[in-house]
Parts: sequence; C-alpha cells; structure tokens
Amino acid sequence: MMAWKVGGALASLLVLIWVSNSAAVAPASETAPARSAAAKRETWRRDYRAPTAIPFPDANPYSEAKAELGRRLFFDPILSGDRNRSCASCHVPALGWGDGRGRALDLSGGDMELRTPSILNLAWQERLGWDGKFRTLESVSFFPITGAGNMNLPVAEALRRLSEDADYARAFAEAFETSSEGLPQAQTRIPSRATPVVTQERVEAALATFERLIVSRPAPFDRWIGGDEGAITEAAKRGFDLFNGKANCAACHSGWSFTDGSYHDIGTATGSDIGRGRYFPNAPALRYAFKTPGLREVSRRAPYMHNGSVPTLAAVIDLYDRGGIDRPSRSADIRPLGLSLSEKADLAAFLETLSSEPGRVPALADLTADTPRP
Repeated sequence: MMAWKVGGALASLLVLIWVSNSAAVAPASETAPARSAAAKRETWRRDYRAPTAIPFPDANPYSEAKAELGRRLFFDPILSGDRNRSCASCHVPALGWGDGRGRALDLSGGDMELRTPSILNLAWQERLGWDGKFRTLESVSFFPITGAGNMNLPVAEALRRLSEDADYARAFAEAFETSSEGLPQAQTRIPSRATPVVTQERVEAALATFERLIVSRPAPFDRWIGGDEGAITEAAKRGFDLFNGKANCAACHSGWSFTDGSYHDIGTATGSDIGRGRYFPNAPALRYAFKTPGLREVSRRAPYMHNGSVPTLAAVIDLYDRGGIDRPSRSADIRPLGLSLSEKADLAAFLETLSSEPGRVPALADLTADTPRP
C-alpha cells in the first residue's frame, strides 16, 4: 500500500492507492487449462497496478499554495458571470466528478452539445476533451469560464474580480510571486512590481494544479489487485476475465484508470456528430472518434457515452455486444461479441468493483509530486 502526501490545507484529503507484488500460485490439483487461465488472469492483474505518484509538468510544478488556490477557484462561483455557477456545479465529487446528466446544463436551462466529462485522474492524460481539442489541462480552464452557455465570464472581468478581492490577490502573490511556477516560458523570471499579480496564465496554472490532485479512491478492485481474494465476488472475477479476454474491453479501457487516452469510433455517433474527425477531415479512422473515458467510479457516472445517450451500464454492455454501426471508421476492436446473459451479468459485476466504497466519494490526493511515501 502506498500513500501520497501533502501537508497543510490539503492534509485531511487522503487518497490511498493499493499496489501489490503478490502473485497467485495455482494448487497442484488444478488441471493444466486451469493453471493456464490462472496465469493469464495474474498477468492481466499486473497491468492494473496503480502508479505511486502524480505527475506534474515542468512548466507547472506542484506547490501547496498553488493547489490550495486552485481548490478555492474551483469551488467559488466568482468565476461565473452571474456568480451562481462554479466549476464544481458540473464536476460534482459525489457523482464521480461529473454532473449526472445526459448533456451538460447551459445557463438557459437547456442542454449543451456534449456530456460533462469526469475529471478523475486527468493528471495522466495528455490531450483532453471528448474530441481532443485541448492540448493540456491548463488550456481547458477558460473554455468553460468564458463559454456563453456555461459560466459566461470574459477573461478581463475574471481577472478584475480576482485582483480586487484582497484574499485572492494575497493568495496569488503567495503562490506565484516568489517563483516562476505556472508562467509561460517567456515569463520565467521573478515578476517585477509592475507585473500583475493575477493573470490568465496563473489562474490556469492554479486550477490545473488542483485538478491533477483529483484522483480516484481505492475500490474493491484495488484490494483484489493487492492480493485480497475476498475483495470481489467470483462473478466479478469472471467479469474481469471477460473484460480482458472475450469482450476485449481492455483494448481501449486499459491501465489502472481504464483508458488508453485515445479516440475511437465505437459505432454509435451519427450525422454531424463526428468527434475528432472535425479536426482531421482527411483521416477516415477519426470520423466519429471520441475520447475513451476512464472507468473509475463508473457506476456513479450514468448516463454514458459522449452525449449521454446510454442510460445504464447494462445498456452499455448490450451496445458493445451488438458491435455498433459497421462502417470504415469503426475501430477494429469493435465487433459483435455474442455474450450470454450470464456473461453480461459477470461483466457488470466487475465494473461495479471499480467504484469506491459507499459513502466514500472520490477525493483529493495527499501527496508530494513524484515523491511517494514509503
């Protein structure tokens, strides 16, 4: 078991990630096929061991003051035009850091084009957004803040509000004035008195620092990976075998956060809803391709898909079992599966193990960047 540590204001927000080097040993009485199946399962289990530290980019290294500033900004409606909406209005901790809606709610009470994505485990993602429009976590911040249907606050007004708030001005000075953290390369010098304390780059850096701390809590699956055979049911174990074998879910939902971070057409989107193909019109494989979402806390994150079109996990399994629309852009890993009712039930049982214990909502990591506590 490993813990990440940060002192001060975040010290009460502890997340443990379970890591084990244990290996199952097949009893001598097992048949050769059973031993082979057990060995295969153990190999798969090793692929889901969690990292022991959260990565932060060199251009925006971790600091406690910056993370605490980002936390305040994330939960404060000061960054919305009418002061009634914050980042946390759509990224709700108890809902897997999503909003539980099929599509994000706009200011007029209608639906936006896409579903609010979960922001769990974004520290390990290189490109963000359902269609990959954002190159970094820093570049995401002002998209919802300035969006007319979202928080509807111009950049200049956001910076004015924060600058005129004495507590925020002091917090920005503490987080940035004595170092170059979070500034573009062209500004990597200790700021002079003429340099504004609150800048767009600093708001982006603080929010991104906080958001990299949003890491999923350990779930029953993690205890099983760590060697506790009783942590999940036999049905869930069979579902894990299906996930990595016959159902081929792991082709895209790979690694400890259950995403390859890439974009695929799974054969569901239609019409003008072409995803990443919008940016690469001459790349047929990217037409209708959307981001592979991670599966941590997945049972808390209904409805599903980029547009919230699938209401339940059972319906998601049925969709993949059918194989989606057969077309040139459809991923080679998507095909009819021929799952039985019992196999579907086992797969659902496995997916349920990826959510933390009831009453334990996803929280923030308590860490020093890239420095795990032994």
